[in-house]
Formats: sequence, structure tokens, C-alpha cells
Amino acid sequence: MSQPIVKLTKRQKTYVNLVERNKPYPAMDAMKLMKQAATAKFDESVDIAVNLGIDAKKSDQTVRGSVVLPAGTGKKVRVAVFAQGDKATAAKSAGADIVGMEDLAEQIKAGIVQCTIGLASFAPEALCENLKALLDALNRAKPATSKGIYLQKLSVSSTMGPGIRVDIASVNA
Repeated sequence: MSQPIVKLTKRQKTYVNLVERNKPYPAMDAMKLMKQAATAKFDESVDIAVNLGIDAKKSDQTVRGSVVLPAGTGKKVRVAVFAQGDKATAAKSAGADIVGMEDLAEQIKAGIVQCTIGLASFAPEALCENLKALLDALNRAKPATSKGIYLQKLSVSSTMGPGIRVDIASVNA
């Protein structure tokens, strides 16, 4: 039996030549590569995915918090509220975008933090500044009971671009 032939799109072919798959890049270099890969006809979002060394099943190892990014995100703020019954209707009428309880908790339960830190039109320095603020907030929210390496993996990507691994130590440098 023969292997199926996989055709790469033009966009994917350029990414193969642009980014080494599992090589961690310094933060500034990763932002510059991400900007090169952001070639869509719209202003792409810059997304971060951080793999945390926590056990999401244990309630004492949850990571919660909020952070104000120095350069902003370039997006509209959305509000999610955990409530039931009358409180849920009150939250909805007060302008909450998402209201729920167990169903909402299931949607956001994971050991991976994914968020937007800006737009592809931002300067690489502003994106690095936002990334540093996010990692500082994550480090402050570290559960006392988590063991081992807390920040395991970090990758940055544009909306339609490839994921680029970032060397976590380079963010603080």
C-alpha cells in the first residue's frame, strides 16, 4: 500500500523554508519571523500559547488572573461571568458577553494558556513587551503546589501563520 501524497500550499511551502520546526528562537527573532509570515490581506492577530507545568485536574493548581498589556491588544474586550439563575440574567443585562457555570468552566479548563498579545502591525519591541508582561503575570499566578518546570513551552503565531517556538529565557533577557 502506498503512502498518500500530501500537497503543500504555497503558503506552507514558504513557512517550511522560513521557520525551523522545533528550534526555539530568541523572543525578538521569533517576533520578526512571525511578522514575515503574516502575509494575509488583513491585520493578523499575534497569538501566544504557553504550556504550563500544572495538573489542571487538581483544583489547587488553577491559574487565574488578568493582565493589562503595555501596548494593548488592538481588540475589543469581552467579559465572561460565572453565575447561575438570577445572577446570570443580571450579568447578561449588565453587558456580559458570555455567562455560564459548569459549561463555561469546561470550555476554559486546560493546562495551556492561549491569548492574543497584539496585532501583526505592532512593532516587534511592543510585542516583546506585551509577552514579557504576560509571562510576569503568569509567574505571579503560579500555584504554590505545582512542582517541576512551570513554564514548559512557549510559541507565537499569527492568525494564519506557523507556530514559532520561543526560548523562554530570552524573554526576560
